[in-house]
Amino acid sequence: MIQFTLKCDQDHRFDSWFKSAAAFDALAQAGHISCAICGSFEVTKSMMAPRVSTGKAAVVAEPKATGDAPVPVLSEPKSEIEIAISALRKKVEASSDYVGADFVKEARAMHSGEKPERSIYGEARLDQARELAEEGVQLMPLPFRPKRSTQ
Repeated sequence: MIQFTLKCDQDHRFDSWFKSAAAFDALAQAGHISCAICGSFEVTKSMMAPRVSTGKAAVVAEPKATGDAPVPVLSEPKSEIEIAISALRKKVEASSDYVGADFVKEARAMHSGEKPERSIYGEARLDQARELAEEGVQLMPLPFRPKRSTQ
C-alpha cells in the first residue's frame, strides 16, 4: 500500500491509500477518484515527501511543556464548504434510508410504484444515474461518499 497526497483543481489537498502507483493511475483515468472536500474529479498527485521504512521501530518524541515552541496544529479549521457538506451529510443521514448498492433498483421500484416513495441514498455508477434521469427518476449526486457500515 502507498499513501499519496492528492490535490484537486480547487487546490484542496487530502491523503488517500492505494495498492500501487499504477492502481492510482488506473482509478484516476477511469474517473473513480474525487476530491474528499468538494467532489471534483480533477484530482492529481501532489508533491510529497517519501516515507521510507528502515524496519526499526520509530521513537516518538513527547512535546515539551516549556512553552518555548508552539505545539503543531494537525489540521486547519474546516472551510465553509466543509462545514456545509458536513451539515448536508447529517441531514441526509437523518432523513433518508441508506440503500447502498441497491440504489438503482430501489429508485426504479419507487418510480414505477412497486414500492412506496421515501427518501433514499446510496451508490450508482454514472451510466446508471444517467439512465435513471432519462427515465424521469428524480435524483442528484451528493458531494460526499456514504459512510460504510462495518457490520
